[in-house]
Amino acid sequence: MSLISVIIPVYNGEKTIRETIESVLTQTFRDFELIILNDGSQDSTLEVVSSIQDSRLKVFSHPNAGLAASRNRGTFHAVGEYISFIDADDLWTPDKLETQLKALQDNPEAAVAYSWTNYIDESGQFLRRGGYLTANGNVYAKLLVVDFLENGSNPLIRRQALIQVGGFDESLPAAEDWDILLRLAAQYSFVAVPHPQILYRVSANSMSAHVVRQETACLKVLERAFNQAPESLQYLKKYSMANLYRYLSFKVLDAYADRKRGLIAARFLWQLIKNDLASLKQYSTWQVFFRVAVWVLLPPHKAQRLIDNFPPLPYIHADLLMHFKTDIFLT
Repeated sequence: MSLISVIIPVYNGEKTIRETIESVLTQTFRDFELIILNDGSQDSTLEVVSSIQDSRLKVFSHPNAGLAASRNRGTFHAVGEYISFIDADDLWTPDKLETQLKALQDNPEAAVAYSWTNYIDESGQFLRRGGYLTANGNVYAKLLVVDFLENGSNPLIRRQALIQVGGFDESLPAAEDWDILLRLAAQYSFVAVPHPQILYRVSANSMSAHVVRQETACLKVLERAFNQAPESLQYLKKYSMANLYRYLSFKVLDAYADRKRGLIAARFLWQLIKNDLASLKQYSTWQVFFRVAVWVLLPPHKAQRLIDNFPPLPYIHADLLMHFKTDIFLT
């Protein structure tokens, strides 16, 4: 029986699935099964997967049901003591499983091991580093403020802990990673591997699309989390909300100028300031304000020409973490 189960949900991933699978099959740790959940793909995904010959590979096809449902289906099929998920366009460095497993074995009280993230573009070239936050032990308060794991292709989780917290919430259209990490952090310790081992692919579809849907899902996740959090942590809610709207405003502006998106960003900026007046002292807040004003007031081509002459917004997760390292993250 394999010690680790790796689960890849995939929907129409013909362009990237082979490279993702190869990044798993070339891991220095070899005792794993690789479960591919074909979530009703309508392209050649299944043909690409079927062409890869490896005894550790197991393929299951189901009607399209979404990411959370596919991950739960993969967990049902899994036999490993530990489970890790990777999205069908992301990559791992070869030592990812080996070092995360060692971290959990060396820290038996921990149920989740995670690594740092780097970001790559659609062609696999390095874009930028992630937040590189190291937090061990009880990380619940920190995770309430910001999802410092950054993506769902990151953690290695003890299977029993994953089952104990009830798996992924299939009603969420987004933010299902943050939700399950919060439920895990409420009961279990985390351990960090302070090395960039996750290569998260940024595509045009992930830049600014679906931010309103993401807002709705994140608000549901935060509301549920703070309903269950102890009274001593309730003061963090306004910071969590401010961080959420900072993230969303950055994300919606990470595209070409568009008045409709500018109005959405204006609403996000107002929510940020309403939850954290101190954000008005932060340079990045005024960067957002300037872009919103330009997008809303000028025609798109003129707005874009003006924006191109100014420094870019800081990297989202690095900016989120910067404003909290001096208090929450260093306590």
